[in-house]
Amino acid sequence: MRIIMRLAAKTDQVEALRAVLLMVATAARREPGCRGYQVLQNDADRTDFTLVEDYADQAALDAHLAAPHTQEAFAKGVPLLAAEPDMRRYSIVI
Repeated sequence: MRIIMRLAAKTDQVEALRAVLLMVATAARREPGCRGYQVLQNDADRTDFTLVEDYADQAALDAHLAAPHTQEAFAKGVPLLAAEPDMRRYSIVI
């Protein structure tokens, strides 16, 4: 199961959001069932971030979403955003 999340930072909060994203990525990579967690930042628009997350199954994703570091990231990160997060779940077809 893959999660793609697009985030737009407020222009004056780019570095603060980046720090939150790096914190949650580092913690998530240690979770059982997390097969990958990338934080991407757009070279042309530094406010534009994309998260690419890969979980073994729904239970692993649920555990990630309930983890204290994920809850902390939402609490700290959401106020730094210029728009609502765009989170999409994908199943691998092939």
